Amino acid sequence: MVEMQVAGIALDAKNNMPIIILRDRRGDRVLPIWVGLYEAQAILFALEGISPSRPLTHDLLKSVVENLRSEVVKVVINALRDNTYFAQITLGLNGKSVEVDSRPSDAIALALRTSTPIYVLDPVLNSSVMPTDPIDDNEVRLFKEKLKDLTVSDLD
Repeated sequence: MVEMQVAGIALDAKNNMPIIILRDRRGDRVLPIWVGLYEAQAILFALEGISPSRPLTHDLLKSVVENLRSEVVKVVINALRDNTYFAQITLGLNGKSVEVDSRPSDAIALALRTSTPIYVLDPVLNSSVMPTDPIDDNEVRLFKEKLKDLTVSDLD
């Protein structure tokens, strides 16, 4: 199991889909995870310290966990099946560990809000696929701006 950090969000040039880029602490290993626009926006808000006027789902989940006197212990991206990543959120509750199945994007968004470590199992890292077309810094900047201003009507 390798501890990872969110290195940033990129845009897949082929299909215009956001990619969360996880990188190990030394920068040797990278895991790209394709996500939807809203998921990328939730992660970007956490990375950029943006507070929306009303709580997003991940802010609500953080509040529920804290109000139940629980804590998010770790997030583990634990499987890749049929090009879909899977994750588990481990909660500490009353001295016990509780494992909750999650999409990686939701687990990462919660981890960023709770300063919780993110791990990836070695077999998942070993089977990951890197995007083939790199994007430049200007494309990343424009994409981040688009995500910050995303509304429901933009998806119609």
